[in-house]
Amino acid sequence: MRVFVTGATGWVGAAVVEELIGAGHEVAGLVRAPDKARALAAAGASPVEGALGDLDILKDAASRADAVVHTAFQFDFARMAENGAQEEAAIAAMGEALEGTDRPLIVTSGVAALSPEVPGAFLDETTPPRAVSAAMPRDPEGAAARLRARGVRAAVVRLPPTVHGHGDHGFVPGLIATARRTGVSAHVEAGANRWPAVHRRDAARAYRLAVERGAPLPTLHAIAEEAVPLIDIARVIAARLGVPLASLAGAEAEAHFGPMVRFIAADCPARADRTRQALGWTPREPGLLADLDHPAYFAA
Repeated sequence: MRVFVTGATGWVGAAVVEELIGAGHEVAGLVRAPDKARALAAAGASPVEGALGDLDILKDAASRADAVVHTAFQFDFARMAENGAQEEAAIAAMGEALEGTDRPLIVTSGVAALSPEVPGAFLDETTPPRAVSAAMPRDPEGAAARLRARGVRAAVVRLPPTVHGHGDHGFVPGLIATARRTGVSAHVEAGANRWPAVHRRDAARAYRLAVERGAPLPTLHAIAEEAVPLIDIARVIAARLGVPLASLAGAEAEAHFGPMVRFIAADCPARADRTRQALGWTPREPGLLADLDHPAYFAA
C-alpha cells in the first residue's frame, strides 16, 4: 500500500513511518522544511513538502494514497483555536480526496481530556469525544465524524497522555525537567490519578494494523497500560534524580507545574479491549515505569 503520513518526522509520525516501511508499504510523508525532507528520504520515504495549511498539497497527496495517517499537530496553547481550525480544515481536505473510495483516513486524538460517564471509570472506545471548549478548541474527532457521515472511511486513534520511549519529549520529560529545576519530584495531592500509557513502537504498530485492516472501528485506543498512578511515575523520577518526593495541591501545585497542572492531575484510566480484538494488536514493548527507569530519560 501507498500511505500518506502527516507529521512524518514527529515523535509518533516517525515511528509510524518506520513501522509502515518495515512492513513493506510505500510511504509519502508531509514535512515542513528541507532538512526534514532529507531525513525522511534517508528513512526510505518520499517527502511531500508543505504544512497543514497547504490544503491543495494535502488533497493531492491523499488522492495518490491507498490510506492516510494524520499525526501532525502544533501544540501551542497560545494559538490552540487557530491551530485547531487549521487541523480541521486539513482533515476535511484529505477526506474530500478520499470521498467515494473505500480508502481509510486515520486521525489522531487523545484520551486525556475525555470524561467517563461515571467518575473514575475506565475510558474505552465507546466513550464519546469531549465537548469542544474555549480551553480546548481542538476537535479532530468531530472532523472525522463529519467525514464518516459523508461515507468516508475515517477513524480515530486515541493516544494516552504519555507515548513513551527513549528520546521522548512529552509529559514525562517535562516532569523530570520540573523536578530538576525545583529539587523535588512532585505529584498532585495523593498522586492517585492514573495515566494510561503506550510505547511509541507499540503505538506505531496499532496505526499500521489500522491501515492494513481498513480502520475496522470508528474509534481505536492505542493503549498498552491502562492505569499507571502518577505517584509511581514521580517515585521513579525522585529515585533517579536523588530528590525528595512531594505532594502538592491547589495553588502550590499550579505554581509548581504551571499551565500543565490540569493534564498532570488528570485521572484518565483507559482500556483498549475492542482495539486489541479488532486489530489483533498485542503490545510488546517495555511498560512506562520500566522504560522510565533508564539513564536515557535522565541524560543531561
